[in-house]
Amino acid sequence: MLMKFGDVESAERIFGSMKTKNIITYGAMMKGYVGNEMFEKALDLFEQIDIELGDVTYTIVFNACAKLCNDRAMKIGKKLLAEMPENYRNHNVISTSAMDMLMKFGDV
Repeated sequence: MLMKFGDVESAERIFGSMKTKNIITYGAMMKGYVGNEMFEKALDLFEQIDIELGDVTYTIVFNACAKLCNDRAMKIGKKLLAEMPENYRNHNVISTSAMDMLMKFGDV
């Protein structure tokens, strides 16, 4: 909720104070960063994740990479796509996000 109102600082403070983070809390923060056009911060946080990714995570990261559309984003997005488990490849939302990202990279 804080991120929707642009209160990124308060959201970061709460996230930072959490003793245990899971893929849902990481996803909420990354989605908030993307919603506030803080794409680099979304990718910074993604690179800190050391737990199994969920389906929403792929979509958020692909969207951040598509919006940022620089060398770092291209590297992260393509690596994530290459390493994505097979069971996520038939997921319509994830596939659409990945295709959008690749198109923004000019990789059709």
